[in-house]
Amino acid sequence: MNSAPDQTPQPTGSKKDAGWEVGVRETVDTPLPVVWQFLVSRGIPIWLGTGEFRGVKGFKYTMADGVAGEVLVYTEGSKIRVTWRPDDWPHDTVLMLSVKEVEAGTTIAIHHEQLADRDERRMMLGHWKNVVADLAATFR
Repeated sequence: MNSAPDQTPQPTGSKKDAGWEVGVRETVDTPLPVVWQFLVSRGIPIWLGTGEFRGVKGFKYTMADGVAGEVLVYTEGSKIRVTWRPDDWPHDTVLMLSVKEVEAGTTIAIHHEQLADRDERRMMLGHWKNVVADLAATFR
């Protein structure tokens, strides 16, 4: 009997432990502290929606458009990881917004995992590409 782990490749955008996922990033020519401050203040409506949000682990939020979740991780100047669920979805997903200092400035990245299927991934890829482009545009 072969006890080797399953070596079946996962489809593009799917990981064994994270389900379907998508990642989008863009680099802006702006120092990380400036980008971070924007993302956790005036930028919240762009990436999360309109409503109350606090960078405190365990904080539960519900935005005006019905997206709700809970802050899982908040690392000042680095990343925010939340559960993310539109009111018409039957399941939670996990969303991470992160920033990283690079030679050219700051990279803004969004990673969204635990998506239900390929169609949901395709829909969210388009959504997050637009969100990251809108965030980056604020620094041009």
